[in-house]
Amino acid sequence: MMSSPLVCVFDYGFGNVRSATRALEHVGARVELTSDRVIAENADGLVVPGVGAFAAVMQGLQEARGDQIVGRRLSGGRPVLGICVGMQVMFERGVEHGVESAGLDQWPGTVELLQTSVVPNMGWAHVEAPEGTRLFAGVEDERFYFVHSYGAREFPLGTTEDTGRFAAPLVTWSTAGAGDDSDRFVAAVENGPLAATQFHPEKSGEAGLQLLRNWVESL
Repeated sequence: MMSSPLVCVFDYGFGNVRSATRALEHVGARVELTSDRVIAENADGLVVPGVGAFAAVMQGLQEARGDQIVGRRLSGGRPVLGICVGMQVMFERGVEHGVESAGLDQWPGTVELLQTSVVPNMGWAHVEAPEGTRLFAGVEDERFYFVHSYGAREFPLGTTEDTGRFAAPLVTWSTAGAGDDSDRFVAAVENGPLAATQFHPEKSGEAGLQLLRNWVESL
């Protein structure tokens, strides 16, 4: 009998780590909540949570050498899952209150204030999952829990061509606000070993647990 995959929830001071740990354990993973570099680099999967301002999260990651850990894992094709601001920092840059901060630059693009009067975008919302998604298998039509004021409103890395190293990314979208006061943003990305969600799967009930289960089972 194969043992459960080991998932490291990276504990660097900026994430909803306890809820994420419990949710991952619930879907069958062995979980280490730690900032230990050896464990983070060698676990079957690495979860990068993130709560707070883009610049502060990036500073915390860099101080814990999380930027190096993520880079090394991805260069070796080892799975990483970013959650909330943990997804946002995968982009090239973030702009908050007029201040621009560099991200991890795994994807081109900018995280910026959502263009709707309804911020923060808080609550349950449907997503537009692409054909071929593995992350959303079985929960494509479910709702997930969002709480954020910033997001990636474009995904400049083309989704129709192969990127060379990996298959073209699959991008899931959602919308904040309604009608003329709505804004479309990236809700999730599946890109080779790198996956990420803007919403909190650990706070998204059964749908979120199934998404995490899908990810764990892919490790």
